[in-house]
Amino acid sequence: MMATFAREKKIAEIHSKREVSEMAKASKNIVYNTKDLNLWYGEGHALKNINLAIRENEVTAIIGPSGCGKSTYIKTLNRMVEMVPSVRISGEILYRERNILDKNFRVEDLRTRVGMVFQKPNPFPKSIYDNIAYGPKIHGIRSKKVLDEIVEKSLRGAAIWDEVKDRLNENAYGLSGGQQQRICIARCLAIEPDVILMDEPTSALDPISTLKVEELVQELKKDFSIIIVTHNMQQAARISDKTAFFLNGEVIEYKDTDIIFSTPTDKRTEDYITGRFG
Repeated sequence: MMATFAREKKIAEIHSKREVSEMAKASKNIVYNTKDLNLWYGEGHALKNINLAIRENEVTAIIGPSGCGKSTYIKTLNRMVEMVPSVRISGEILYRERNILDKNFRVEDLRTRVGMVFQKPNPFPKSIYDNIAYGPKIHGIRSKKVLDEIVEKSLRGAAIWDEVKDRLNENAYGLSGGQQQRICIARCLAIEPDVILMDEPTSALDPISTLKVEELVQELKKDFSIIIVTHNMQQAARISDKTAFFLNGEVIEYKDTDIIFSTPTDKRTEDYITGRFG
């Protein structure tokens, strides 16, 4: 009897904690809300009726096989995809309840609020200092004292200050690949974004550098909303709060990461995360 009671009490506690967790998540504001998003490259239907609500201060992972629309989707969130001439889009992408596809929404304003980190590190051919100060200077900051503070704060935020503080005037190309990627993250932080988009940011890095970036992502979500495209299932499981599984331009499943990886609803999700295809 006592053993049965203890077991039932434990189960009740688990359910209670999950309910509290769900209530906490529900109380977070939605930073991006994609509604019936469709995208075509010429005649090719790349994104099909995408509906995703992404909450602030969470890490949202986008997973799926190559060519499924992951990178295309993330590039719609800061309108970079519009740089492709043949692109056509329908539906809505609401950022903080404003439709970024509206012709009156200035793309410059959007990219100030939504930073991007790419698959391969892409520092400017400038000094480490000038890489970080570039964005603030573009926004009119000229004070050397203020720029110094921004550079240090951003490098500390990207967990690389101690590695480069005595090398700020050296060319960023002289850094390792992992360091360059964290410089790019620091450059992103320097403009004080609201959201950070990451398109496979560790795919070109060694395991140690990958771990540093993953640890950094966990720290950054305290202050930023992060959306990350990854091919690495273990990485998605380690660092994300929610996971969306894309397949052939559609969202097959979008849930809390622990649920996606333990009890997926759709067999296609299970087949992908267990390595049966992709």
